[in-house]
Amino acid sequence: MNDRYDAGAAGYGADQYELVGYDEYGQPVYRQVPAQQTHQQTYDPYPQQHQQGYGYDPYAQGQQSPPAYDYGTGGHPAPDYGSHDPYGTATHPGGAAQGAPHDPYGQTAAGTTGRQPRVAEQTAHIPQQAGPDHDREAPGEPQREYHTEQFAFVEEPDANSEDVIDWLKFTENRTERREEARRRARGRIVALVVVLALVVAGGVGYLWYAGKLPGLASEDSDTGTATAAGAQKRDVIVVHLHDTKGGGTSTALLVDNTTTERGTTVLVPNSLALTSDDGTTTTLAKSVEDDGSDGTRDALDTVLGTDIEGTWRLDTPYLQNLVDLVGNIDVDTDAEVPDPAAKKKGEAPLVNKGRDQTLSGKMAVAYATYRAPGEAQNAQLERFGQVMQGVLRKMSSDPQAATTTIQTLAQILDPSLTDKDLGTFLAGLSDLAKGGDVRTDLLPVQNDGTLSAQASARVVKNVLGGTAKSPDKDAAVSVSVRNATGVKDNTEKARVVLLNGGFTFLEGGTGTARPTSQVIYADAAGKANAAEVAKTLGLSAGSVTKGKTSGSADVSVVLGQDYEPSAG
Repeated sequence: MNDRYDAGAAGYGADQYELVGYDEYGQPVYRQVPAQQTHQQTYDPYPQQHQQGYGYDPYAQGQQSPPAYDYGTGGHPAPDYGSHDPYGTATHPGGAAQGAPHDPYGQTAAGTTGRQPRVAEQTAHIPQQAGPDHDREAPGEPQREYHTEQFAFVEEPDANSEDVIDWLKFTENRTERREEARRRARGRIVALVVVLALVVAGGVGYLWYAGKLPGLASEDSDTGTATAAGAQKRDVIVVHLHDTKGGGTSTALLVDNTTTERGTTVLVPNSLALTSDDGTTTTLAKSVEDDGSDGTRDALDTVLGTDIEGTWRLDTPYLQNLVDLVGNIDVDTDAEVPDPAAKKKGEAPLVNKGRDQTLSGKMAVAYATYRAPGEAQNAQLERFGQVMQGVLRKMSSDPQAATTTIQTLAQILDPSLTDKDLGTFLAGLSDLAKGGDVRTDLLPVQNDGTLSAQASARVVKNVLGGTAKSPDKDAAVSVSVRNATGVKDNTEKARVVLLNGGFTFLEGGTGTARPTSQVIYADAAGKANAAEVAKTLGLSAGSVTKGKTSGSADVSVVLGQDYEPSAG
């Protein structure tokens, strides 16, 4: 829109009008230019004020301007009082104010000078109309004076402004999202803990059900929380290793607990007191030699309360072949074993001491039967158990393959144990051994060959599921041995010989070395027993004498330097 009316504009004929200002409503105010002044009055958007000193004033056109066009009087020109006053503060030509002039800004005329005080105001901006340049001030003229009431101020945003509301909503939503994330994280943690607790409880429950929970798996429970040891199903086979060169035997019970799915090799010392077929007391070693497999198996069942299904007689040549068939074994050896075929001392040992020693058949036999000077028989028995453990780990877990291995040995088995039965049994133990579920336990036997109910309960009751029933001590002749030979190992050697002879051994300590041995009995009824003891120990009949026995022993023996130990 163009607010400038030129000559000849539509609706205005030939009259000339010019913009003189704006009223209080923001409407433009025009005035008609008289015909006689047309040639002099032209619109100057940048008029220069030479007399007033205020710079450019679009509302002051001089004292000789024609009257303004008044919209309120039907478009007729307003009376001219000598000067154009768009604010209604006209004065007479003489300078006097006329009545109460219209003052839209609340200001009255001042003085009688004919000039009204100017009010600096913002120049209204008309769209699409280039306004005057207020930045241009006449050089040397004073700056305009502005008042605060002339300006409109923008109110500062408060808490209800849209920007603040949006920010509050953003921060509130972000806080809620964080809280929701924390709640989800806590929920996941709680769910994870619950799952882990269920897994642990399930694992413990399975171990309890399978009897593999330590401390409870094989024990009786008064509260019924574990399977009773006697109610578990076990397969038991006794193995007798016969040393065909060095003499002597070693015995172990192979136990497969099908309820707990665990296996155990129970090592049985030769000094274990048994009851022979005729009711007399004997030892395990003597029973194997005298009573054979059937008699020994029955005696073990009586003492241990077990049900042994068969006997496997394993002579050392068959053990050597068995180790070679399974492809050697790995054992953590605890001693160096000399080579029996060595002709000179100082040669390299056949078996070295150390971890993960690979043993061939020959080396396995030498290690299983080795007993160092002065060692107890239990040390050699534990080496035999290591070899059996190594064989089980290398044996095939397939029943048919294991049966073929046994048949390849071409040994004559006990009639109660066939090749297929033994092969299937060994394959089952082999599977457990490869999973680490086969252990080795030594049956604790007291010095007199009997079993202590408290000491042997862990093995007899928990592993074998039986009850210890050792023969009455009074059923065998008790012999107290005091070592006066000056050699500490002679006590152990005498103990083995006496136990193998069916006597009950009692430790009598050591004494000052003396040249001759002596066997003492208390009364005439004990003379025969004393003579038998002397014969068993290899002492002369002249060493038997009547005297006072030590403690509760039936016969007391004092070993002198004339004692020559024999192999037990």
